[in-house]
Amino acid sequence: MLFLRSLLFQIAFYLGTLIMMVVFAPFVFLTPRRWAWVVVPFWAKAHLFFLRWIAGVRFEVRGLENIPQGGFIVASKHQSVWETFALIPYFPDPTYILKRELRWIPIFGWYTAKMKQIPINRGKRAAALAAMMEAAKEAISDGRQILIFPEGTRRAAGVEPGYKFGISHLYRELDCPVLPVALNAGLFWPRQSFFIYPGTVIMEFLPPIEAGLPADVFFGQLVDTIETASDRLIEEARQAPSPSPVLRNISPRTKA
Repeated sequence: MLFLRSLLFQIAFYLGTLIMMVVFAPFVFLTPRRWAWVVVPFWAKAHLFFLRWIAGVRFEVRGLENIPQGGFIVASKHQSVWETFALIPYFPDPTYILKRELRWIPIFGWYTAKMKQIPINRGKRAAALAAMMEAAKEAISDGRQILIFPEGTRRAAGVEPGYKFGISHLYRELDCPVLPVALNAGLFWPRQSFFIYPGTVIMEFLPPIEAGLPADVFFGQLVDTIETASDRLIEEARQAPSPSPVLRNISPRTKA
């Protein structure tokens, strides 16, 4: 049953994404970006619905009162595909910093360009960072929210974190608040795994870190805030009536 439900959801996710991109393309590419954006949270909510009813994965969101107004950075824990789309509906005008190569994917890449997502060319480091920073400053001045995964790639739930110091440069240059996000999605939709396990993902928006801190102080506070909360959410999931089997490979971690 687990295999079948995982297979059906994977089909629904990828096929559904393709169908929606094709069906909504005339509306998206013939209207202003602000109007066209409504398609993206609809897509995200549709797949959260599929995830619940096909794979049995529910979700709980906490800390909505911590989301600031206007332009700011969203720095999220990254364990799963789940958060790459589940974050979207909670912000009015978000943008991701993503690999330039994603722009080359037919249809999907056109959508990222239309929605003014921020590409970065990892092959030309200095020039790429300068261009990315200019685009990020424009986004913040327009009151947009920059969604970023400070670890750079998905990491399995419970493993040692691998945050990149680049988030500190972004924080310093943009001079705006950072909203930390903790979650335990990797217990239910693990990285590099076909199987999706039923249960309840918890995502928590934590109190924002205000602008103006020294870069190293900010970095330490961000890592400690996200990791402490994410560890807590993992341990909370361990108390569920039918905990995820992924937890068998994660030793309980407590902090003083």
